[in-house]
Amino acid sequence: MHLLVVEDDDIVRMLMVEVLDELGHTASEAADAGTALAILQDPSQPLDLMMTDVGLPDMRGDELAAKARELRPTLPILFASGYAENINVPEGMYLIGKPFSIDQLREKVESILGK
Repeated sequence: MHLLVVEDDDIVRMLMVEVLDELGHTASEAADAGTALAILQDPSQPLDLMMTDVGLPDMRGDELAAKARELRPTLPILFASGYAENINVPEGMYLIGKPFSIDQLREKVESILGK
């Protein structure tokens, strides 16, 4: 499966991509919403899930999710946040609280992707 990881913290993004790779997934990465939107707009880029931080430097995660759904209406979206208890997740989207373990990430991704 191909995932898009949108996270402005370089170290956190690198670790998430590395974990997803170890779990057998391919991940594209973006440090901000602008880069993520460029990937989302590329029809040659296969995506099965977008995982995004809620707080990005150039746009809120829910705004990015709304734009992502305009471009790819069926794309599952997983929000990652250190403030998970304060977030209302739009219907059809998912949430994982930071920090999360490798097992928690694997379980969440597999449940979303139906594995």
